This record gives sequence, C-alpha cells and structure tokens, in this order.
Amino acid sequence: MHTPTRRTAIPNYALYGDQAQPGWYDSYDFEWIPQRSRPYNWQIQPHTHDGFLQILYMQKGHGEVLLNNTKWQMVAPCLVVVPARTVHGFHYSADTDGPVITAAQKPLESVAGMLMPELVQTIRSPAVIAHAESSRYADGLMPLFLAAEREFHTHAQGHSAAGMALLTALLVQISRLSSVLEPAPVAAQSRKAAQVERFRTLVDQKFRSHQPVSEYANEMGMTPGQLSRICRELLGVSALDVINARLIHEAQRDLVYTPNSVKQLAASLGFNDEAYFGRFFRKHTQMSPRAFRQQVLQQMRQQDGSEVESVA
Repeated sequence: MHTPTRRTAIPNYALYGDQAQPGWYDSYDFEWIPQRSRPYNWQIQPHTHDGFLQILYMQKGHGEVLLNNTKWQMVAPCLVVVPARTVHGFHYSADTDGPVITAAQKPLESVAGMLMPELVQTIRSPAVIAHAESSRYADGLMPLFLAAEREFHTHAQGHSAAGMALLTALLVQISRLSSVLEPAPVAAQSRKAAQVERFRTLVDQKFRSHQPVSEYANEMGMTPGQLSRICRELLGVSALDVINARLIHEAQRDLVYTPNSVKQLAASLGFNDEAYFGRFFRKHTQMSPRAFRQQVLQQMRQQDGSEVESVA
C-alpha cells in the first residue's frame, strides 16, 4: 500500500457516474462489478457517497482500492466496506467480478443499534478484508448477496423490510469474519487525512450546538484558516461547508422519517428560531422545509406504489 500525493476536489455520487441521491434516501442498489466498472475501463476515480454504505465482494480478479487517502491491494477473495463520506476509488483487473451493494447507511445503523450495537462500528469503519474462501463465515456470504439481489429485483410487498434484514445479516457475517482474521496492518494515513477525519468526528458529535469553525480548530490545535485549507485540499469544500452539510443532512432525514413539526425539528437541531432555520434550509437546498417534505413523500409514494401518510 502507499499514500497518493495528488489532491483534488472529490465528487459526490450515489453510484459512480450517477447524480448523487441524498443520504436520507431509504434504498439499496445491487449490481456486479463489471456493470459499473467496465464502461470506465475498470478504473473508478475517487469520489464519495453522502449517506450510503457500499459493500463489495471481489470473487475474481485483483486490483487496488483507495480508502481515505491510502491505497490497499485487493486480491480475490476479499471484501471491501466503504462507509458513507469515505473517499474511495478502485482500479480493477479486467477479469474482476463480484457483487456490490450500495445501501442507505443511517437506517442500517438504526437497526444495528437495536439488534447488535457493536455492528455499528462495522458499518462505520472502512475495511479491506482478505480471507480464505473455505472459512466458515465466508461460506455464508454469497447466499446473502444472492438473496439481496433477488429481493432487489422483486419490489414486492415488504421489499424494504426484507432488504434491511438481509443486509443486516450480511453485516453480521462480515463482523464475524473480521473477528477471526488477523488484524490488517494499519494504513499509513497522512497527517492531513487524520486531521480531516478528526474534524468530521467532532462535527458528528457537536453539529447541533452550532459551534463556529474557530472552536473546532482550537480543539484540534490549529487555526481556522489551517482547518479550512485542509478541508478544501482533501474534501473540496471549506470547514464551514462540512458543518452546514451535516446540519442539512440531519434536517432532511428528520423531515422525511419523523412526524415532528418544522418548529420541533428546528429546535432539535439547535435553532432557536423556526424562521431562521427555514432560511438556512432554503439557502442550502433551494426549498423550504415543508416543500421538501411534501416533495420527497410524494416521490416515495410514487416509487413504492403505496400511500405514505403526509405530516405537517
């Protein structure tokens, strides 16, 4: 493995080459590696998925994967776990094959938090897991991937529930497999990459308190200008953009998946004034909170072919 030196703004895709879907969107996608990679000459440039976890199971071939500033070798059979907001890219050999699942991460974390709390760490941790095909936990992987593929193409009643159950079972197998293997060598992560990850962890913990960039920078032992320069270099956005994006991500999820009023939602996100929250939301989405909620619920009704109760 080695650490690349070039830094560019990282695009955000739902699936590589497609327009990004928002992180609150409750769905999963199933495909095979050649479907996405062959048209790009087996090379997927670095990008992120805002709210999506990706699980790749390389059954044939070899290559390398970039995970947050470090490149790892992949030799089949191996698993790659790419959590939301992880910068990642792939370079495959032309004989590579295997399934890929891309799923909304937050709903999976919610299920894991209730059923197996330690699984949340598996979901949130980038990993490359090499294993022997004959290991007892590896034997259970492909049946789950294939069941997820069948469910993905079925779209029958209970599609989301069945898909969530299969993905949870798959993550349990991945967690078991990780626990019986020798730990992979720790990546030689650059100092800047480690600082960005530290910043994003702090934002996850404190975004509701609306701390200024200067407070985060002070906690990290740097100036606000240094923090923003590092964010622009590695993520393509400023430190303030990272904080605001986290607030918007949570607001969108809550608007779609909770019955809370806009006033209640604004208060839960640390806004004392509903009107100010509305202006903030519109600035970043070009829609009011109520219009966003109405539009998304209508889209979900049309997709699922079922009625979703509208909320005020």
